[in-house]
Amino acid sequence: MNISYILHARTLERPEQTAIIDARHGRVRHMTFAQLETAGAKAAALLHQSGLRMGDGVLLLQPIGADLYATLAALFRLGLVAVFIDPSAGIEHIEHCCAMYPIRGLVAGSKAHLLRWVSPAVRRIPVKFSIGTRVPGAVNWAQAVSLPPLDQIEDCPPDTAALITFTSGSTAAPKATVRSHRFLIAQHKSIEARLNLEAGEMELSTLPIFVLANLASGVTSFLPDVDLAHPASLDPGSLIAHMKEFRITRTSASPALLETLADFCTKQERSLMDLRKVFVGGAPVFPHLLAKLASIAPNAEIVSVYGSTEAEPIATLSHQAVTPGILNAMLAGKGLLAGDPVPGIKLRILADRWGTSLGSYTEAEFATACLPA
Repeated sequence: MNISYILHARTLERPEQTAIIDARHGRVRHMTFAQLETAGAKAAALLHQSGLRMGDGVLLLQPIGADLYATLAALFRLGLVAVFIDPSAGIEHIEHCCAMYPIRGLVAGSKAHLLRWVSPAVRRIPVKFSIGTRVPGAVNWAQAVSLPPLDQIEDCPPDTAALITFTSGSTAAPKATVRSHRFLIAQHKSIEARLNLEAGEMELSTLPIFVLANLASGVTSFLPDVDLAHPASLDPGSLIAHMKEFRITRTSASPALLETLADFCTKQERSLMDLRKVFVGGAPVFPHLLAKLASIAPNAEIVSVYGSTEAEPIATLSHQAVTPGILNAMLAGKGLLAGDPVPGIKLRILADRWGTSLGSYTEAEFATACLPA
């Protein structure tokens, strides 16, 4: 089992279709499914040539963009583990995260390599690659271009780790979330089914896991030129122009980004008539935003997606399902309706014990603690 088999199948089906349109950093770059696969296979050859093998952790300090997904394709192909941390969380955070899973490789831009001066954990990583400017002690990532593609895809045990991310550690020690190849494949199937992904569609996407699902479904992902940490800084006029140019018919994005876009459209009295599907998630989705989106995208199905780092999606809610009674309850402070659980998960709800540690449960104790449906 390896999620790369699914990505390879999409390449065989639609090699010349654009997989990613990367509009970041003031330039627009198109990468087809065939180009993405080739870039990933060449990068895999460089990783393998450098001694990295299945199960090795590789820390990625690389901005979101087409090249990041090519790097992920390379890691998945070899059964390597992509590890993501937030460098801005501080050196203690980096040291703690690197201690939780053995890191044998680093792929980073030249600025990120400066962490080697202040982080012993990063300095100890044995195999280092630099993106862009050459860095002493690191293999230049551009060397992959001259290598023959590594066609082999490692057949991993289903529960082989593929992707590891960490919580911020702002309220406690950082915790690792491990997504196996089995998990990513199951997540893809769930997202594909509930978000109605159809091969050949064009989607504006800012949610990285959804971009992976798009690649596995033959959907083109448009990556806008926006700082995801500060979505209010986006240029809505430029984004709308790109949406019209590339005939974007669907979007999956954060509430903050879509609210900025909706406010601009409302102020300018503009509508996004081409949008047919709008999925908003990654943070709490308030009813006023659903109403704004329905106003500026009158032809679209507006859906909020509820999930967590450990399991996404968990539930979805269509704007059309929000009755006046439900809306009044939410506005009165009775909570945000999450919607119906998606097929393919088992959902249980514990009684509210806010502020009290849950501890551990036996199977019988857990069954007793769960509330009735």
